[in-house]
Parts: sequence; C-alpha cells; structure tokens
Amino acid sequence: MAQIIPTAEPFFFPGKGDNARTGCLVTHGFTGTPKEMRWLGEYLNKEGYTVCGVRLAGHATQPEDMIRSRYSDWLASVEDGYNILRSCTDQIFLLGLSMGGILSLITASRFPVRGVVAMSTPYKLPDYLQRKIKYVWILSKIKPYIPKGKNEPGSDWFDKAAFAQHVAYSQNPVRSGGELNELMAIMRGCLSQVKAPVLLIYSHDDDYFVKGSMDCIFDELGSQDKQKLWVEGGGHVITEEPTRTVVFKAAADFIRRVSGAG
Repeated sequence: MAQIIPTAEPFFFPGKGDNARTGCLVTHGFTGTPKEMRWLGEYLNKEGYTVCGVRLAGHATQPEDMIRSRYSDWLASVEDGYNILRSCTDQIFLLGLSMGGILSLITASRFPVRGVVAMSTPYKLPDYLQRKIKYVWILSKIKPYIPKGKNEPGSDWFDKAAFAQHVAYSQNPVRSGGELNELMAIMRGCLSQVKAPVLLIYSHDDDYFVKGSMDCIFDELGSQDKQKLWVEGGGHVITEEPTRTVVFKAAADFIRRVSGAG
C-alpha cells in the first residue's frame, strides 16, 4: 500500500538538448508536497533542463510523520536531491518555495551551486509566534496541531481551481513549528556565505509571513549578483497561483542568464 499521497510524489525529469547538463532542484514548503513545485518543474524541463523535485522527510504522507521529522532531516532530503543531480549534470540551480527557499539558501552556503531562486521565503516567524516559540515543546504535547489560519481554507487563494488540486497537510504540526524556527536561525547565520547569484521572488498579496522578509534576506546575502522581483495577484504559493506565469518565466530567464545558455 502506497504511503505517499497520490499526485504528491517526488519527480525527476531528464533534460534534453543543450540545457540537459544544467540541473534544477525544486523544493516545496512547510507541510507542502512536491506537487506545488511540479508545474514549475515541468516548465523548466520544457526549456531542456534536468529537474528533480524532492519530497522533504515527513511530508506528503501523514502529519504524524512530519512531527517525527527534524530540520536536519529536511536538509538531508535536499542534499539527496542535490547529489542525484550532481551525478548527471554539470551545474545545479536550487529553487525553493517558502521553507524550500530557506533550505535552498542554506544548501547554497554549503555546496557548490550555480544559482538560487528563493520564493515566498520567510526571514523569521511573526512576532506573535516568536513570543510563544520557546514553549513549543510543551505546547505540542497539549495541542499537537493548530489551524493554518483563522479563515476558511483556501479563502486567501486567488485561483480556487488551483487550490482545489493543491495537496498539503490541513493543519500545522506545533512541534514542527519549532524545527522551522531553528531552520530560520541557521539560514540567517549563513546568508553572508551564499556567494552564488540569487533571485528573490515574493507576492505583494502574501500575508502568510513577515512582509520585510525579502529586504532582510537580500541585505544579508553574500552574493554580488542578487535580484528582487515582486509579483501581484497571488498569495503565498506563487508556484500554483496566477502569479506562476511571471514566476516561471523569471526563474527560467535567471537560469538562462546565469548559466550562460542561449
């Protein structure tokens, strides 16, 4: 019996032509699945790139698996994908959404990569959560899960059809929130070590995380080649919202420019 939620499996798309030796590692977000990165992966593969979409440990199965996972397991999942691509490509780009962006930036500080595209990537937790995070281990014993928001699920999505096909855990595991907080601290500590070119993409309509995240990450990056791009008309998951058209093209243009292809 399959453990992974149907349609949320990891994926690998071999490249073709001149771009086949350029690898793109696409990484999903907190409680998400590879499916939220699949349309981006398919777009890049049509450009000829070799694409790997990893499944982070504890994701796309059942929430209890995520609670058992630690931030080091999520980093290891990305490292697995990196090594898969390294075996068949000459240069690797990391593209991550939300927590996937955090993982991509940390990985870029530790391994040779050609470039990074970080999308909807938080710099820190909102202040109201920061005040509670030190009690997360105790709170998680009392209340293992909390809602993702106060409103009806999907109410903040611009594309309701996209939300209908979106696959993710319906609630946030409290224990995992502590792991995410630790992961953010690691990212903040290593941004100056990221020397590869970086493209940051955020939506003006994303209310899920701290609004100043893009500027904070941008200012602390060690890269001399770094860019910001704001999009509109989509929420946090900009790889599935109407914003995806602009996001996919911007990511492909960035990869083409930095890799020297085309």
